[in-house]
Parts: sequence; C-alpha cells; structure tokens
Amino acid sequence: MKNLFKLSALSLLVIATMAFTIQAVKHAPQKGQWVSLFDGKTLKGWHGYNKTGTVKNWDIEDGALVCLGAAKDASGGDIVTDKKFANFELKWEWKVNKGSNSGVMYHVQEGPKWHAPYETGPEYQIIDDVNFPEKLEDWQQAGADYAMHTANNQKMLKPVGEWNTSRIIFNHGHVEHWLNGKKIVEFTAWDADWNKKRAEGKWKDYADYGKAKTGGIALQDHGDKAFYKNIMIKEL
Repeated sequence: MKNLFKLSALSLLVIATMAFTIQAVKHAPQKGQWVSLFDGKTLKGWHGYNKTGTVKNWDIEDGALVCLGAAKDASGGDIVTDKKFANFELKWEWKVNKGSNSGVMYHVQEGPKWHAPYETGPEYQIIDDVNFPEKLEDWQQAGADYAMHTANNQKMLKPVGEWNTSRIIFNHGHVEHWLNGKKIVEFTAWDADWNKKRAEGKWKDYADYGKAKTGGIALQDHGDKAFYKNIMIKEL
C-alpha cells in the first residue's frame, strides 16, 4: 500500500507537470502571432542600452512611451528590448515635438565594444522633416533607412503633434519600411548594393554596422522629445 501511494503521488506530479507545460506552451508567443512590446503602463521588457537599473530618461504619458530628451547627443539615453529578434514584422505609432529627432533600430548588439545602438543596428528614422533646425539630406528624413536608403514618393508624413503609423518588415534580408499605410522603402540587406552603400557612406568606419542577423529593438534618445505607443511585433 505504501509503494502504491508513492506511485500515485508520482503519477499526480507527472500529470500536473505536463498540464503546466501544456499551458505554458499554449500561452507562449508563437511565430506569426502579434506580441506587444509595451504594456502602456511600465518599461517592462526594456532596459537602458548597455545599462542595468532604473531608466530615468523615458516616462509614460497617457499610455505612450515618452523619450524625455535627456541625452546630450545621439547616444547615452537609448532603450533596448530585453528580447532579441531575427526575422520580424514590427509596427508602432509615433509623434515628435517640433524639430525633434529620434529613431527605431533593430538587430542591436550590446557590450563594451559598442557605445550606441546605431553602431550595429539599422535605423528607421524618426524626425520632424519640416521644422528640424538643420538642412536634412534625403537619407536623414523620416522613414528612411538612415544613411542607407531614402524614402520614395509614396511617403506622406503627418504634421507635428499628430500620430504616424510605421512598420518595419525584416524577413531573411528582405526589408520594407512603411509609413501611414504606404511602403516607402524596400531593399535587400547584405546584397551587392547594400555592401556598396555601407562601404562608401556613413558606416564605412563602423565595422559591425548591419552585420548581425539577430538582436534587440532600440528606441533612440537624441536629446529631443518623442512619443511611441502600440508597439507590436510578430516573429516571422
């Protein structure tokens, strides 16, 4: 009877473990399923680039993730997802203050070798094209693959203070940028044209730019106020 009791207890434990595992798998994010990267209330799932501890230069306002513009230049205040992504579709809404500059980067690497996400991660440019205080090149304007690929004539940017919708699709090197329902950039990462642009342009002195095939999603603090909400990702 004692051995039978032990066997029954063991069986119950196995059944309970299996049930827990099935439930965990059932609720775990799967490929092809949209997952939120921002809960609208906290910075859960994000951390300061190359940092630990509390993030102080980003806040939550009316359900939006807000860059307070604390960084003095293009590095030092960026935040990155805890999770890394390879092939994905990322969508979000954003707006900026007058003259503001920010960006969304992917495949970002962290470590003592690098000082900012842009050294490794390609960037979807977020900026006020109209009121930015300096002259912008085409490759610096909103929606561009920063310093690599410019937006086409389908681009329609909302006025400052209004929400834009954006999307990045990265699927085994095929890349698309969308803005307000229009595909404005399309290219192939790592092909001959991409390598030429990389070797001859802004990134020629950044040995690791764009080479990683998986990494974090980063939001840039460029010293200006920027707003993000409804940040969703689907792994491909």
